[in-house]
Amino acid sequence: MEHYYSLDQFNRETFGRKLYKLSLPGGTTCPNRDGSRGVGGCIFCSAGGSGEFTPDASLCVTEQLARAKQRVAGKIREDADTAQFIAYFQSFTATYAMTQEQRARFFEAARWPQTAVLDIATRPDCLPPDVLDMFSQLRSIKPVWVELGLQTANDATAGRIRRGYDTREYVQAVRNLHEVGVSVVTHVILGLPGETRADMLHTIDTVNAVGSDGVKLQLLHVLRGTALAETDYTPLTMDAYIDLLCDCISHLDAQIVVHRLTGDGDKRLLLAPLWSADKKRVLNAVHRAMRERNIRQGSAHEKP
Repeated sequence: MEHYYSLDQFNRETFGRKLYKLSLPGGTTCPNRDGSRGVGGCIFCSAGGSGEFTPDASLCVTEQLARAKQRVAGKIREDADTAQFIAYFQSFTATYAMTQEQRARFFEAARWPQTAVLDIATRPDCLPPDVLDMFSQLRSIKPVWVELGLQTANDATAGRIRRGYDTREYVQAVRNLHEVGVSVVTHVILGLPGETRADMLHTIDTVNAVGSDGVKLQLLHVLRGTALAETDYTPLTMDAYIDLLCDCISHLDAQIVVHRLTGDGDKRLLLAPLWSADKKRVLNAVHRAMRERNIRQGSAHEKP
C-alpha cells in the first residue's frame, strides 16, 4: 500500500495540533507583469494575482489577520482565541521589489501571538541575498515556509504559459532557501496546455530531486479576464484530473508533504472546468480513487 504525507498530519506531528490558514495580500505586482520579465503575467493568473480571498491590503497586518480569522471562523473547531494559524502572504509576488514597509509586514505577522508559521508565496527569480537574509531573521521568530510557483519543469511549457524564468532558477532557489533553513513548498499545475502525462511526472521528478519539503498540486482553472480564457484550451475532465493526481502522488517521495490535492477558483471568475466548483464532490472522488488504488494518508516515517 502506498501513502502520502498530508499537511494536516504534518502539522499535528510537528506542532501538536491542527493549524488554520489565514490568506493575506502579498506583494503588489510581479516581474512578469511590470515588464521586468514580462507583461500580463502567466496566462492563467487573474487580475488579483490569486488574492481574491484576502483582506484589504491597506489595513495593517494585525487587522488583516483579525479579518482573515473571522473569514475562517466557521472552520475553527476550538477556541478561536487560542487556535494557531499559518499566516499566508498569498497574492502576487511577496518578495518582489521589497520595501521596508513590506519587511515590516512580515515581521508583524511573525510576531502575532497566534501565528505558528509564516508562509510567503513568491517566485524563484525574486530571492536576492537581502531577502534570503530576511528569511533567516524571520525564522528565528517563527518557522518560515516559502511557496514557489514552479508549475512545470518543462521549459517549453513554461514558455507557453509565460512563466518568465527557466527551471534552473527554481532549482537554485530551492538550494538557496534550504541553506538559510527555510522550508520550500512547490506549486505544480496539472493539465497545462500541451503537457503530457510524462511531462507532469517529470515535474514531480524535479520536485523530488531538489528535496522540496512540500508540494501543492493544482488543477488548471480557466478564469475570466485571463489570457488563457482567450484561447481554445480544453480543460481536463474530473476523471482525467483524478487519474493524473493519483499518478503524481504515487510518484512523489513519501517525505514530501502534500499541501493541496486540488484548488479553488473564484466562482465569480471561473469559466472552466465547472465541475471543479463543487470542491466537496471533487475531494470525495479523489479520496475514493485513492482507496481504490491503495493510496492512503500516512507519515513520512512510515515505509511506503
